[in-house]
Amino acid sequence: MTAELVRGQNHPLSQARLEIRVSAGTPVVAAATLGDEQGRIHGVEWVAHPGTPTLPGLEVSRQAAAAHRLAVDLDAMPEAVHRVSVLLALPIGGGGPTRFGAAATPFVAVTGLDGTEIASYTITGLEAESAVVALELYRRQGAWKVRAIGQGYAGGLADLFADQGLAQAHQLAGGIHEAVAQGMARSVPAPPTRTDGDRSRQTAAPALGPDQGAPGAGSGSVSPQPTSPYGTHTPGAPGQPAPQPPYQSGSGAADPAQPAAPATGGPINYSHPGRQTAAPPPPPPAAPPAQPGQPARPVAGDATGWSMDERLYNQVWGMFEDLARTTAAYRSAVDFADSRMEKELDQVLSDPRSRIGGQGDAAREAAQAKHAQLVNQARATLDRDLAQLTAEVEVVEPALPPAYAGWDNPIWHGYRVPMEIPMALRLGDLHLPESAELRIPMLVRLPLERGLWIDSGRGASIDGSFTDSHDLRRLAMETAVAHAARLLAVYPAGEFAVRVIDPAGSGAQALVPLVQSGVLAAPPAVGAAGVADVLAQLTQRVDLVQMALRGGAPDALPPDFDTAQQLLIVNDFPHGFDDRAVNQLRYLADEGPAVGVHLMMVADREEASAYGPLLDPLWRSLLRLTPVPDDHLADPWVGHAWTYEPSRVPPGSQVLHQVLTQVAAARAKYR
Repeated sequence: MTAELVRGQNHPLSQARLEIRVSAGTPVVAAATLGDEQGRIHGVEWVAHPGTPTLPGLEVSRQAAAAHRLAVDLDAMPEAVHRVSVLLALPIGGGGPTRFGAAATPFVAVTGLDGTEIASYTITGLEAESAVVALELYRRQGAWKVRAIGQGYAGGLADLFADQGLAQAHQLAGGIHEAVAQGMARSVPAPPTRTDGDRSRQTAAPALGPDQGAPGAGSGSVSPQPTSPYGTHTPGAPGQPAPQPPYQSGSGAADPAQPAAPATGGPINYSHPGRQTAAPPPPPPAAPPAQPGQPARPVAGDATGWSMDERLYNQVWGMFEDLARTTAAYRSAVDFADSRMEKELDQVLSDPRSRIGGQGDAAREAAQAKHAQLVNQARATLDRDLAQLTAEVEVVEPALPPAYAGWDNPIWHGYRVPMEIPMALRLGDLHLPESAELRIPMLVRLPLERGLWIDSGRGASIDGSFTDSHDLRRLAMETAVAHAARLLAVYPAGEFAVRVIDPAGSGAQALVPLVQSGVLAAPPAVGAAGVADVLAQLTQRVDLVQMALRGGAPDALPPDFDTAQQLLIVNDFPHGFDDRAVNQLRYLADEGPAVGVHLMMVADREEASAYGPLLDPLWRSLLRLTPVPDDHLADPWVGHAWTYEPSRVPPGSQVLHQVLTQVAAARAKYR
């Protein structure tokens, strides 16, 4: 039976291997400190946080999220450790609340490895505090207990660490927030929590014994509020429309995910369809049940949502999460097997009598046999889950709409200019080394809430072996053109425009599909004068829309104002940019997405190194993509490093030309 604790109450712990689960209404940073008998921290090496997530017997999440799982092994704690304090803090500069009083009440639970709750604590009474000691595990007379603390600090992590006796409190707090900011910059954030809890396949952890759980088996988080690359707004739950940004392009048509209003009698419903809160319809009927002992047969669209597009979007994210978690369970099981074998071998070697003769050899062989058994068992579980995921991908991929489909999908051959904006856009594929053949589509919510950076530097490949800078720049520009073409293709006619800055004309060859088809809003700008002119126009546009919105008069824009979303492709940065142009570019990156102006940089960061840290916020504000495979993106649940591969047009294919030709024809009719 779960013990529901109140502040100051304690409860005995009968298990050594535990999970501490955190649930909050907004992304929070989860950390833990190790303390002596007086609760004092002896140094920064006694703090587990996103920058240093693993300590002996302890593992925390690597990034801020709305939910966390911290892994604890009390038997592995050093003898000097008598307290483990679990900390929560609000991240700085993420656009979320700055005090716990403005967020939902955090909930913390201590569970066994099987998920059974041992004790839970709802942290109430927080107002101006931005950091809190949620609970502590403490050792008393050889036994461990958990105590609900709920001590908040208005001064944040710095005050909290200082109160626990850490001399480097301010430096460590700053380092943690910096690590969180970097993690958010490289993380692919999940959409809101799915309501389809009964997916046909749930990822299972390796079937280990009760004493064989891996400390990191669940370290991660689920469903934080979107940050990157989905932006800072919080979309509705699956099956519910996302809140619209303050500026909308086009005619303002209803959300395509919304069902038509029922034609029934009774009073008129004046509520805005974009704010409907009714539950979404259930998933479509499942496939015929599988044979006993066999996994369920996958079905395309097997998730909740108002439309098939939304169901497929949620299903893709479900596959993404399942692959992340089953791989985390496998890696944790292997880590546990390695540490167990190492411990057993150390015990054998610590006894001089077992170092020679058959006794030592037998002990070593037994330890290695146990290790192989655990690893094989974990791999079998992983292979089972991978087989189910592969079967699901094979069903889902052919059913994806153009916005979600790869360029090699036959659906593009029947392409027609859409009448409505889709929910999301595919930017490429993601995969892990344990399952290199299993690719998960990387879907980005629309409208874009964050700019894109196509890295043309030599370090853009996994091993840095791609040394031909000319070819890499060409591939980067071709990747940018493919992304721009996809954006043009998925928006209705006249609702998306592309501009290009190419100061030296080095991207002329790659830009041929956009230029010859006539889909660009204007010819590519060249030279310093062209750079200044385009940036001045877009900066003025952002200023106009912001003034209209702040003045409460969005209809007061000039009659000839182009309401289409704008994408600016910048090639060969910082060539042709002076200090004023650099500042304007930073302004567009920060303020543009909220008012329909988006940035796509094709650049090598090293070439802009002369600006020093001045441009660090710019690079961090953009979602970094690469023209070649690179493992620089992280999932929002566990923090795996995923290999990203861009969505490229197959060699010799005419699909890009055909699609852009239709887009240009539709634009001509729209005018």
